Amino acid sequence: MQSQTAIGTVPTAKKGVMLMNRIGPSASALYIANADGSDERLLLPEGNLDYHASFSPDGAWISFTTERNGDGQADVYRCRIDGSDVQPVVATPSVEDALVLSPDGTKGVFVSTADGFRANIWVVDIATGGKRRLTGGAADTIDPESPDCSLRPAWSPDGQWIAFSSDRGTGWTGHSDGHGWEHTQELSIYAIRPDGSDLRKVASKPGFCLGSPKWSPDGARILFYELEREFTWGARRPEWIGRVVSQIVSVDFATGGDRIEHTSGPDLKLAPQFMPNGKDVAYFIKAGGGGPGLRATDAAWMQKDTPTGLHYTSGAAPVLRQLRSPCWSPDGTLVVYEKVNFAFRAQNKPLFSWDEEWEYRSTDVFPVLSRQGRLVITQKQLGNSSIVTMKPDGTDQMVAFDAAKAGLDPMLNKKGIAGAFQPGWSPDGEWITFGCGNWFQERKGHEKAVLMRCRSDGSFHEALTDGTVHSGFPSYSSDGRHIVYRVWGDGHFGLRIFDLEDRSIRELTTEKDNLPFWSPDGELITFTRQFGPANYHVCTIRPDGSDFKILTETGANDGHSVWTHDNKILYSSGMYGFRDEAAIYDFTFQPYGQIFVMDRDGANKRLVTDSLWEDSMPLYIPAKFL
Repeated sequence: MQSQTAIGTVPTAKKGVMLMNRIGPSASALYIANADGSDERLLLPEGNLDYHASFSPDGAWISFTTERNGDGQADVYRCRIDGSDVQPVVATPSVEDALVLSPDGTKGVFVSTADGFRANIWVVDIATGGKRRLTGGAADTIDPESPDCSLRPAWSPDGQWIAFSSDRGTGWTGHSDGHGWEHTQELSIYAIRPDGSDLRKVASKPGFCLGSPKWSPDGARILFYELEREFTWGARRPEWIGRVVSQIVSVDFATGGDRIEHTSGPDLKLAPQFMPNGKDVAYFIKAGGGGPGLRATDAAWMQKDTPTGLHYTSGAAPVLRQLRSPCWSPDGTLVVYEKVNFAFRAQNKPLFSWDEEWEYRSTDVFPVLSRQGRLVITQKQLGNSSIVTMKPDGTDQMVAFDAAKAGLDPMLNKKGIAGAFQPGWSPDGEWITFGCGNWFQERKGHEKAVLMRCRSDGSFHEALTDGTVHSGFPSYSSDGRHIVYRVWGDGHFGLRIFDLEDRSIRELTTEKDNLPFWSPDGELITFTRQFGPANYHVCTIRPDGSDFKILTETGANDGHSVWTHDNKILYSSGMYGFRDEAAIYDFTFQPYGQIFVMDRDGANKRLVTDSLWEDSMPLYIPAKFL
C-alpha cells in the first residue's frame, strides 16, 4: 500500500513533487442489486476507487479493478458477493484491469500493461500468482506506427477459449473525418486459447468498433456492442454522448456468421450480456454525467440528459439510475455496477507515484514554477480559466488575472474553451504572460485571442498584440526580454517572438506549431508541430531559427512538451495506445495519454505514468521550494 504524505510535505528521500493533471473519475464505488434494481446496497467501502466488476461463473465471487493502492494505480482484486474476503489477485505498478475468473475458478484472465506498457491479455493462476501473457510481442518489436492493444477478455463457458477486443492492424485516425487531434478507435473481436495458441479473428467490420465480447451460456455465440468508429469520440464527450448510437450484436463463434442484431434505435448501448436462457440480452445505456459530481467544465458541455441505466430485450422494465459498467450474475438475478464521481481533484491531492524519487500530486492545467518558487496555473476545471498564483503546497492562492472580467463569452469560459491560457513567469517573478481569448474549435473564423501579460500581484495587465492574428500559449525567455508564442489561422501559422523593449515581432516558424516553451538556459524552444491530420510530434529549435529537430516520431500524438528544472523535456504521448475501449470512458479527450520524460536531444525517453486515465500537464517542483 502506497503511503499518502500530507499535503505540503515531501518525504526526505524524495527529490520533490511532480504535479500532473488527470482526467478520469475522482471517486468510484461498487454496488450490487437485484436485476430489477431493488435492494441496492454498497458492496465495498467507498474511497478505494473500485470499478469494472464481474461475477465468477459459479456466482460466488466478484472480481474488480481498484485503485486502493494509490490514485491512478489500477490493480485487480476479488471478494465474495457479500463484500467479504477481499483478496488481491494481481497488484503491481503496471495497469491491471478487467479481471474475469475461469469456469473452474483456478485462473483469471485480465488486461495488463506489464512488459512493454501496451494493454495485453494475461492469465494468472489464482493459487500461485504465476502470470503469462497471451497477446503482444516483445516490447522491442512493437510497431509504434500502429495501435496494437487487446482489451476486455471473456472466458468461454467450457474454459477452452478467451474472447477479447483488439485494435491490432488498424491505424491512428483522428475524429471529425480524421482531422481531429484526438483519436478514434476501431476494434474487432478475437479469440485465443488460454495457452496462447490458435489466435483468430471472430468478427470485424471496417470503420466500426466492436467491443466488450460476452459468450452465450452454451458457448455457441459471442455478443458485443457495435458502433461507428467516429462515435468512439462522441461516446466519451459530454456534448455528444446523447447523440451517439450503437447496437448489440451477436455472431456464431465457429463461423463468425449468422449475425443477429438484438437491439435497434437510438442511444449508446454498452456492456451486453446474454441472460441464462441464451436468448434475452441485458445491456446498459450510457448517458448523462455518470454521477452527481462533475467538473464545472464538463457540466457546461452536457447537451442531452438521456435516461441512463439497465435495459432488457425480454421486455422487463428498465432500471433508470446513474451507474457504469454493469455485469449480471450467471443466474441473471443480481447485477453489480459502479457509481462514479468526476469532481475535480483538489490541488495537490496525492497520486500514485511511479517514480520513487518524486511524490506525484494533482494540479489544474498549465502549471509553471517561477525561479522564486511560486506556482501559477490556469484555473480551468473550476469553470473560470483565470490566472491564479499560489505557493507550491496550494496555499496563499491569488487571482492575478480574472478571465471573467475579460469580456469573453461566459459559457465558453465555463466550458474551458475560452479564458486565460498557459501562463508563463518572467525570470524576476514580477510578470506573468498568457494568451486570452477563445481557443480550440473556437479559434476558427475570426474569433480573437491576444498575447497578454500582467503583474504577478494582479495590479496591472496589458495586451501585447491587437487580436488581428489569433495569438497565445506564450513563454518568457531566460533574460526576460522576449516572449515566444504561437499564431494560428487565416493564413498565419507558427511561432513568433515578441520583444518587450521595442515591441517588435519576429517570425520564428511558419508551420502549424503550438505550445512553445523556452528552456531554462535560454538556448532552445520546445514545441508541438502538426505533421498531418491527427499527427503531432515534439520538436525543438533555437531562438534564432537554427538547429530545428524532431524529437518524437511515433504514429500516435506526442505533444504538450515542457522543460524541467534541469533542462530535460516532459511531454505526453499516446504511443502505447488505448488501455481500455474508448467508448467506455467519460469526459476525456485522449484517454491513452501518458507522461514521458526525455533528454533535450530526444534521447533516453522514459514513461513516468502508467494509468488507465489521461495524464498530462506535468511539472517537477524541487524539494527546496516545498
